[in-house]
Amino acid sequence: MSTNSGNLETNVTQVSQSADNDEALNPRSPNERTVGPIPYMFMWIGDGVNLGNMTLGASLVVAGVATLNIVQTFAAAIIAIAIISTVFALNDRLGYRTGIPYVVQLRMSFGLKGATVTSLLRGIPAVVWYGVQSWIGGTALNEIAKAITGGAFNNVVICFVVLQLVQIVISMYGFHAIKWVETLTSIVIMVALVYVFGILVTKYNGVVSQKWVHATGSWGLPFFSFIMVFLGNYAGIFLSAADYSRELKSGIRDGKRGFLYFSPIVLAYGFVITIGAMLASATGISNPVKAFAIVVDNSYITVFVSAFIVLGAVATNMVANIVTPTYVIQLFTKLKYKVAVFITGLLGLCAFPWVLVQDSSAKGLDMFILIYSAFLGPIVAILLIEYYILRKQRVEVSELYNQSGVFAGYNPAAILAMLIGAGAAFLKVDLAWIIGLVVAGIAYYLLMKFAFKESRFKSGTIFENN
Repeated sequence: MSTNSGNLETNVTQVSQSADNDEALNPRSPNERTVGPIPYMFMWIGDGVNLGNMTLGASLVVAGVATLNIVQTFAAAIIAIAIISTVFALNDRLGYRTGIPYVVQLRMSFGLKGATVTSLLRGIPAVVWYGVQSWIGGTALNEIAKAITGGAFNNVVICFVVLQLVQIVISMYGFHAIKWVETLTSIVIMVALVYVFGILVTKYNGVVSQKWVHATGSWGLPFFSFIMVFLGNYAGIFLSAADYSRELKSGIRDGKRGFLYFSPIVLAYGFVITIGAMLASATGISNPVKAFAIVVDNSYITVFVSAFIVLGAVATNMVANIVTPTYVIQLFTKLKYKVAVFITGLLGLCAFPWVLVQDSSAKGLDMFILIYSAFLGPIVAILLIEYYILRKQRVEVSELYNQSGVFAGYNPAAILAMLIGAGAAFLKVDLAWIIGLVVAGIAYYLLMKFAFKESRFKSGTIFENN
């Protein structure tokens, strides 16, 4: 197969001759991209300022004993965020240059049939987390309603459904609506967190310094495990980086796009984790919601905390848990974008999140996270090896949409490398993501260069033999 250079402007007319039924899966042309650098940064700030990340910071201080001190925490954070930003900037390049979504990018390595299967490894977990985040947000919304009505209203299910419907409606308007929601929520939440930070610094400085800042901590496995947890939180998102970069306005060089990931993640993640660790140090409570009630001592604490949870849940869902599964549903069903968004919302309702958030379900949920996350590092490694080393950033985009072209079928080398990487990841769970990434990357390169050099999809070669 001959390959052409990946230009910033894709020949959409040529692609449309063999493209998917709905234009949402077709390449984004430069004039269709509505997200500028500032809203793009706010999008990642909005994704980072949520209760889950605050809980991650609180987990550093357990029963008044810090596993990492402030220096170790920020060292681990900077290392993780540097890796995240680098992988983001590398994996978003094809989507940014050509305008294709993640489910189409997968075809480059896995083939059309292979991509259909592997897309589920990103789509299914996102739907589950969509439901979980919405249930948590609905629970918080119910607390607000109870406070406003003096306890006259108390129905979590109704609040959950209402919140889900609001998110569905917003998502139907695409990234144009999502970018404004993210900008607004990130500003409101950050202002609230600055207020909490001020209280912690002025009233709890001594105990925070003793239990976290000046703690001994560890530079051993807990330090590296924390880096992996950081990476794990973003593993699904930077895997589908093309879904976001294809919406970013053209003309932004690669280095600057890396900065568009690094700076907001540092700001949001760093600040939220810091507050989580400070709350746990000040109160001895690892649950941020309960810790808030002690630190912010006023009659409006329930509304304040609940509003934070609701906004955080919506902001996270808008970025991480709606766009990609919607594209996956379109890939399977050929439905229009708005219909697929609605189905994604219904699936979130049907994910039984009220069961998953129970303590009795914790082990099963942890196992689910472990299983699907073990595949994410291998998949991103395969995509990067394919694009940068095997193809040298040269892809014939129109062929990715050709149902009977060179990418029809599946690539056995990609499937095998993914399984090898995932298997290796299970050997050391604490370092699963990086192990899976490295092992799968090496395995895929060797398989493609030697064992499967003459391998083919249903028709046509996998890549041009030299």
